[in-house]
Amino acid sequence: MAESIAVECVLCPGGCRVRVLADRTEGARCRRGEAHARQEATDPRRTVTTTVAVEGSALPVVPVRTSAPVPRDLQAACVREISRLRLRAPLYRGQVVLVDLLGLGVDVVVTRSLPAGRETLLPMSNPASR
Repeated sequence: MAESIAVECVLCPGGCRVRVLADRTEGARCRRGEAHARQEATDPRRTVTTTVAVEGSALPVVPVRTSAPVPRDLQAACVREISRLRLRAPLYRGQVVLVDLLGLGVDVVVTRSLPAGRETLLPMSNPASR
């Protein structure tokens, strides 16, 4: 690790600026922020979200995400692998569509249910507009 790395914590609205040194952290107001900053400095990870092509539905794609964060430097490779998928409706929120993405022990899951058929999907109404 470099001599020190500055990380802005995003776990709470406080947005602490944490300085990560080889043996300690400075500026974190909580243990979660300290752990987040150390993780971000040593092994940054992100949850990958994207869409996958779907056949047999009114919508051409369905949103998916990884079940856990993946190393940031493997994000592009994960998206390339996920983009090779071709799914068939019906699909259900939480359904695993790819197990062990790139051998990382992370699955890819659907984040929106999508019925089979070509019927028009009605847009979700906004309760605030009533």
